[in-house]
Amino acid sequence: MNLDIFLQQLVNGASLGSMYALIAIGYTMVYGVLRLINFAHGDIMMVGAFLTFFAMQSGIPFEAALIIGIAGAAIIGILTDKIAYKPLREAPKISLLITAIGISFFLENLFTVLFGSTPKAFKAPEYLTKIFHLGNIYLPISVIIIPTVTLLILAIVLWILYKTKYGMAIRALAFDIQTVKLMGIDADKIIMIVFIIGSSLAAIGGVFYAVSYPSIDPLMGIIVGLKAFAAAVLGGIGSVGGAVVGGFILGFTEIFVVAMFPELGGYKDAFAFFFLILVLLFKPTGIMGQDLERGRF
Repeated sequence: MNLDIFLQQLVNGASLGSMYALIAIGYTMVYGVLRLINFAHGDIMMVGAFLTFFAMQSGIPFEAALIIGIAGAAIIGILTDKIAYKPLREAPKISLLITAIGISFFLENLFTVLFGSTPKAFKAPEYLTKIFHLGNIYLPISVIIIPTVTLLILAIVLWILYKTKYGMAIRALAFDIQTVKLMGIDADKIIMIVFIIGSSLAAIGGVFYAVSYPSIDPLMGIIVGLKAFAAAVLGGIGSVGGAVVGGFILGFTEIFVVAMFPELGGYKDAFAFFFLILVLLFKPTGIMGQDLERGRF
């Protein structure tokens, strides 16, 4: 592999890893607060991409359509919590897990029935499809914007968690929900904020995915969501920074393995789950994870 190819794959890996990271942050925040692996999270990503797509089809500019997609995904996240998860707060965790899987199947089949299973072409705005040439390296503007936006969002999320009263409440809730309730904090409101943040990030990740791989379908969130979950575990589920690190590691690995061993291209999805198995075997808390009885995020 020469230098030009290496740099090209480095850029591609950063772009793919950014999308995984955005979705993984939502996984890790919901888990940190509720101890819930929200397997419907990948499908909320799909909802955000579809809402953005239909808004654009209606003639709405991409930027406004993206806001509509984010808002719609946030509303779906809130409704999912209010209707499906909130009644089961005191139930065994397995009940929440089964409910999350049920919500995932519901969203996938609902969108399949409403819009069909045929992939739809996602036409990104021209400024996101422009390609710059740096020597022999091809740089679509999207692969520069996506990692930049991801790091900016990470900074905003960390600022919210550590510099605002809502962030303090989220961290307190993650540590001991019962004590927080006794202190007069509205736990349900804080959980709603967590779902808003997580679902909004999933929607942004879904739109970025649609821009990079310009088609969407009702099942697009399955593999991407599972990979993002693997990234969250790899980085340390319960750690926002860890989710981003895990996302980038997964993105770089997937791109470089295919570049170095093209014959393994058909197995690229397996590497995410191979990493997941290794982490669970040798370091269950992940790269940046910590004992969840001592701290979170």
